[in-house]
Amino acid sequence: MRAGITILPEYRWTEAAPRWRAVEEYGFASAWTFDHVGWSSLVDGPWFGSVPTLALAASVTSRIELGMLVASPNFRHPLPFARELTALDDASGGRFTLGVGAGGQGGYDTTVFGGTNLTKSPSARYAEFVELLDLLLTQDHVTWTGEHYRAVGARTLPGCVQQPRIPFIVAANGPKSLALAARFGQGWITTGTRHDTLDNWWKSLADLSARLDDTVTDPTFRRVLQSDAAPVYSLSSVECYRDFLGRAEELGFTDLAAPWPRESGVFAGDEAILETVAAEVLPALR
Repeated sequence: MRAGITILPEYRWTEAAPRWRAVEEYGFASAWTFDHVGWSSLVDGPWFGSVPTLALAASVTSRIELGMLVASPNFRHPLPFARELTALDDASGGRFTLGVGAGGQGGYDTTVFGGTNLTKSPSARYAEFVELLDLLLTQDHVTWTGEHYRAVGARTLPGCVQQPRIPFIVAANGPKSLALAARFGQGWITTGTRHDTLDNWWKSLADLSARLDDTVTDPTFRRVLQSDAAPVYSLSSVECYRDFLGRAEELGFTDLAAPWPRESGVFAGDEAILETVAAEVLPALR
């Protein structure tokens, strides 16, 4: 298992930088941030862009994988986004991974645009978004005419540090998105489905993992569990975190991404738990 931490992009950099450094110093394998215009109950608070946040994170770390969870077509266009992704890959020295998803229909990333980014075929737009990103990150002079996007002679040099391109971790639950993950992804990510009890949440993950087994046979394919949707905060205690790691591994997951503890509200917890996890749990994963 690879252990990762998600740091929400809500802190001014003077506060955020020590957190990103700490993730690496503690021995976590990866550090991620959310890619939203605003998110959930935190839309009235501070929020910063994921791309500059990750570029800055690359400057204060040297080893860990860096990534975003998850970019979506709701407010991204593949052409300028490919340029930003190439820059992140370069700034991090080839340590960047893209988490990509379809995007919610009705969340703040939709309502803040007045609903103008809604589409009658979100799964088709998602598939086109991922396919065009793949082309822009692997080829030069890309021309594309699709239902949702166009590109005419798009220049994409210098290309990615990681070849043939940065890895895609594709969010998927249904058959269409699972097929998309199998075609373009180097891994899969899920939050499970919403449930009131932890047992039912784990059952939903078992079902989703079984669906992936029916779609992907590559043993090197990554399976990332993003634990922020769990009805119990995964870092509420060291024992709880151990349980999340163990149960995720039993279901075939290769990675666990847990949110950094916040002072109050969503993901409220004690940062001291991270220190104990680093001392007592992470050494066994290396």
